[in-house]
Amino acid sequence: MVEEKGKIVVTLTPSESKRLIAKGVTNLEEVQRALKQGTVIITLGTTNAYVAEEILRDVPGSEDRINKQRYAAGVITDSGLCVVPKEDRITEVILKKGELSDESLGEAIENLSADDVFIKGANALDAAGTAGILMANRVGGTIGSALGTVMARGVHFIVPVGIEKAVPYSITEAAKRVGIERCYKTLGWPVGLMPVHGRVITELEALKVLGADDAFPIAAGGVDGGEGSVVICVEGRVAKLDELMTLVTQIKGEAPLKLVRADCVR
Repeated sequence: MVEEKGKIVVTLTPSESKRLIAKGVTNLEEVQRALKQGTVIITLGTTNAYVAEEILRDVPGSEDRINKQRYAAGVITDSGLCVVPKEDRITEVILKKGELSDESLGEAIENLSADDVFIKGANALDAAGTAGILMANRVGGTIGSALGTVMARGVHFIVPVGIEKAVPYSITEAAKRVGIERCYKTLGWPVGLMPVHGRVITELEALKVLGADDAFPIAAGGVDGGEGSVVICVEGRVAKLDELMTLVTQIKGEAPLKLVRADCVR
C-alpha cells in the first residue's frame, strides 16, 4: 500500500523558529549519542538557550539551570549591536554522559574528542550554507578560542540558526571587509565576522530531522507581531505531516525572548 503524500504550510515567528530548531538539534543522532557516551557543549546564544532547554528536559537536577534572559553574550537589538554584560550571564551548559558538568568552558573544549558535540549559534547564513558569527571581543570570544580545537579534532560542530538570518551576500567575502578596527562608527559595538562551516540546522533541517521529506521557504517577514517570521512549505507522508502540524501548533505562541540587560554603548 502506497502511503499518501501531501504538503502543509507553516508560519513561524523568530521565537517559534528557535523552539523548532532546538527540537531538531536535540533529535540529531550525533547529539543523542554524545548525550549517552560523550560531551555536549552548548555555548551562550539566544537560539542555544532554547536548545539547552530542550536537551535538559530529561536531565535530573537541571530544572532551574536555564534562564533564557541570561543565556546570551552578543546580541542584535533595536539599538544596534549589543552585549549582555558578563555579570548578567549564566554559564554555558556542559554535559558529560548526560549529566551536568561543572567544568569550565575552556577545560571542556580542551578535552573534546571526535565523538563529542559543540553547539554554537550564528548571526548570519548565506546562500552557500556558510554561517557567520559576529565577534565584539578583540580576540574572537568563544568561537575564536574554540574553533581551532573543534576543527582540528573533527568534533561534531552544530550551528543552529534561523533562516530569518539569511543574507544575500557571501559571508566569506563580507568577513574580508569588516573588523573591529576597520569601522570608525557603529550603532553599538564594532565587530568582526567569522565564517564557520559546521552542520547548519535551520527550521528546514529541523523539520526534516523530525520526519518531513522536504521543507523549503516560500515567504518571510511580517507585521503586528509577525516581524521576522518565515513561511515554510513542508512535504511528506500525510501521517507524519499531521504530527508535524500538531507540533507546530503546540509551538505557536512561544513568547518573544527578552534579555535581562543589554549594553549597546562602547
